[in-house]
Amino acid sequence: MELLKTEKEAPLAWRMQPENLGEFVGQAHILDKGKPLREAIERDSIVSLILYGPPGSGKTALAHIIARRTHAYFIALNAVTSGIADIKEALKEAKDYNRSILFIDEIHRFNKLQQDALLPAVESGLVSLIGASTQNPFFSIIPALSSRSMIFQFSPLKESEIKTLLERALIDRKKGLGELNITLKPAAADLIASASEGDARRALNALELGVFITKSRNSFVYDIRLAREVLQKKSIYYSEDEHYDTISAFIKSMRGGDPDAVLYWLAKMLEAGEDPLYIARRIIICASEDVGNADPRALELAVTALHAVESIGLPEGRIPLAQAAIYVAMAPKSNSSYKGIENALLSVREERLSPVPAHLKHANYKGASRLGAGLGYKYPHDYKDHLVDQQYTVNNKTFFFPSDQGYEKIFKKRLSKRRSRQ
Repeated sequence: MELLKTEKEAPLAWRMQPENLGEFVGQAHILDKGKPLREAIERDSIVSLILYGPPGSGKTALAHIIARRTHAYFIALNAVTSGIADIKEALKEAKDYNRSILFIDEIHRFNKLQQDALLPAVESGLVSLIGASTQNPFFSIIPALSSRSMIFQFSPLKESEIKTLLERALIDRKKGLGELNITLKPAAADLIASASEGDARRALNALELGVFITKSRNSFVYDIRLAREVLQKKSIYYSEDEHYDTISAFIKSMRGGDPDAVLYWLAKMLEAGEDPLYIARRIIICASEDVGNADPRALELAVTALHAVESIGLPEGRIPLAQAAIYVAMAPKSNSSYKGIENALLSVREERLSPVPAHLKHANYKGASRLGAGLGYKYPHDYKDHLVDQQYTVNNKTFFFPSDQGYEKIFKKRLSKRRSRQ
């Protein structure tokens, strides 16, 4: 049957959506034959699902396949344009059918109140919920809903899978561009597949835009030059998950001493629009927590980088950020300062507090001596090596254990000498 005019004029990415599981590309880890999700779709035994993954990975396309296959009444909403009134109307419709599926695209856009409105219908079995989300459901979906749903994580499409979709669009005469006789050069296909970052929609949009630019010809070559013109600046997918995962990789790469990985994650964050001051603050924390006194200059340089970025901003601010991050990555490592304060905090929180020894008490007031405050205090600078045997806590507990890395070797030797005299 010939497509309606409105369907013909729909974006290529919309027109090329798969109509069945045989046409679906990608997500083999959850949709290969024999996998639970595929079995549930083929048997029409769908329970509540959360489909979670990056844009253009096939979440909405799979929901449309389910809509075509199922004998259940299928209701579709988009959380961007729907509110509680729409949810109530949909649930009212569902009551007229023995079995209903409610699909909510961008479900993470619903606030807690809107998600709560779905809960009774899901709990009672009035509807099976299918939610599509680009955000981690354990952060963006209320626990009462996520715990009642099977969660399937979608991955970005592989470059080979993107190329398969491009080829299909070029030969499909009904839904695609098959009537135009386009030759897509391998180098152009490679660039589109790479730059689309696993997003089928982005890849098909790039293909369609190139066709639109040269639409005066019914036969033409789509080459690397045209692909570069269409793609221009690469768009980086950077969700809340990506924000936390990337900064985690950045910090762990500094801690692990890999400057190349550090620069890669730093570049990704900067290109994605991450706040450079946030990055600088994380470098400061890493410099203190993971380098510490093994190389005290790491913290100085990290703080200086923060002030530099505040002063000059981007793009030049990327240079002091890179300098500080590389220094932290290459510096000798010690977390003894971090562990030391954690040990001390644990003691303060869980054990009886140690009183301040009388000779250490504040004595700069009239009558202090009558209370014994400060009496017997030994001023270390009056003694050899500026060191004197003196009790500084009542419990004499040990919290700090310096490493043998960098400058802390000196600490370790000095502290060993002091503790041996106690």
